[in-house]
Amino acid sequence: MAIIKNRRKSNTPIYWKRRQLLLIFFIIIISILLLRAVYLQTNRADFLQYQGSARHLRTIPIVAHRGMLMDRNGKPLAISTPVDSVWVNPAQFITVKDKWLELANLLSLKLSELENILSKRMQRKFVYLKRHIEPKITAQITALKLPGVFLQSEYKRYYPTGEVSAHVVGFTNIDDYGQEGLELALNKFLLGTPGKKQIVQDKNGQLIAEPIDLTAPIMGQDIKLTIDIRLQYLVYRELKQAVANSNARAGSAVILDINTGEVLAMVNQPTYNPNNRNNIQNYRNRVVTDIFEPGSTLKPFTIASALNSGKYSPNTKINTNPGRLSLGKYTIRDSHNYGIIDVATIIKKSSNVGASKIALSLSAKRLWQILTKSGFGYISGSGFPGEVAGRLSHFSEWYKVQQASISFGYGIGVSLLQLARAYAMLGNDGILPPIKFLEKTMENPVKSLGSESTKVISPKISKQMLNILMQVVQPDGTGAKAQINGYKVAGKTGTVRKPVIGGYSENDYLALFVGIVPASNPRLVMAVLIDEPRQNEYYGGKVAAPVFANVMTEALRLLNIFPDDI
Repeated sequence: MAIIKNRRKSNTPIYWKRRQLLLIFFIIIISILLLRAVYLQTNRADFLQYQGSARHLRTIPIVAHRGMLMDRNGKPLAISTPVDSVWVNPAQFITVKDKWLELANLLSLKLSELENILSKRMQRKFVYLKRHIEPKITAQITALKLPGVFLQSEYKRYYPTGEVSAHVVGFTNIDDYGQEGLELALNKFLLGTPGKKQIVQDKNGQLIAEPIDLTAPIMGQDIKLTIDIRLQYLVYRELKQAVANSNARAGSAVILDINTGEVLAMVNQPTYNPNNRNNIQNYRNRVVTDIFEPGSTLKPFTIASALNSGKYSPNTKINTNPGRLSLGKYTIRDSHNYGIIDVATIIKKSSNVGASKIALSLSAKRLWQILTKSGFGYISGSGFPGEVAGRLSHFSEWYKVQQASISFGYGIGVSLLQLARAYAMLGNDGILPPIKFLEKTMENPVKSLGSESTKVISPKISKQMLNILMQVVQPDGTGAKAQINGYKVAGKTGTVRKPVIGGYSENDYLALFVGIVPASNPRLVMAVLIDEPRQNEYYGGKVAAPVFANVMTEALRLLNIFPDDI
């Protein structure tokens, strides 16, 4: 026993030293941790707070409502409706892979499609699964309470009038940004400014506190257009029927207010449904984007130039014998030999020879000036996307045959909107109105030549031209089918051969009619184009003029425009 006690005594200093070393070690560790904590709390407090917030606080946008497009009477043409979109955080969503099939079925996705979407995006924190889902699907997804699955509030654009006003209004993409038509032209006015809100989430991304609004969203501007949806529907119905009846390739029509230049209706066939973004075709607005040779519908401007020169009056006689005119190797022909006729009859009978002789008797500059002042060769300044300037060469480049051919509408390219606007000038005391798509004054998206009113001819010549054009719509005129009971109509037909390589087609035509009504007190102008009518009839007076008559018969009644004093 004595020996054992001696051993314990001899080992006591060793145990004590070990305890001291261990104590010192822990004191050092604790001191280091305390110093580190003090350092972090004093010098890195902002960093730590940021890191904590990053894991639980998120600032997300509050979607702004896109402004509504309305017709001139307040009828909605484009509205935004609230919807939800589904997105996931893949790192959290992967923990419930056994629930993927259930979610995929709700979203009308195959499981393989869902897996394919996520397989390439597992490192991301935000992945859309489906945009703009139906409300009933939203409720079912919410009920699943799946980790990492979230709903985001958005807006979906809806077009109540569908394909009737598609080419004017246009459409937006899935993010509600304008892509075509006035949706694109007015995008900066229609778009709102998103707000911001702060949310608190748990480790699974679920909300654990009420969101805090940081910035309120600013909603987009509601805009009234000049379009009258009643007239738009009339034009849509009649143009669609005419294209179908004539088995035509396409058709276009536009109605303008003669005094203001406001676009009351604008339609193209074939059209499309802007509510179906997956199958948007035929979205080109041919009225403003396509150019063509106007043929005989340009003759009134040749005659206006002649009257404006002072060398001619409506009764001046022109010898068109023998019904053809040779210019070098080219020969200009009439369908009949009209003999000696007056200036007014040149328009009534649509004489190419008569128009050519008048044009060649004038300086090229004079004819060119009337055409350019009438808006040909320049965009109108309406701001409509894709609007073309047309094609009109400078008079210094004209040869005699070019000057003659331009006089009856060949060798010049115009849009249907340009043609309608130029006729509006004839009915507006010689003043060319600016084209407008917006009912009230607001910033024009495009400023260009043609965006202001321009005086082209005198009121006297304007009245003379209306009287001449009224003869076209008489029973023995080429536009007889444009007559409207109780109203005087001034207008001009056109039947134009389409250009092909090496010349002009013998089988493909454009059928045109442009009319002004009521001729005694002009209010409306309508231009109609039927592209490649195939059912035997292809003349403008037979194919396009009836569209004008059918539309205007109802339009005049809807707008309460009184008949002429006959």
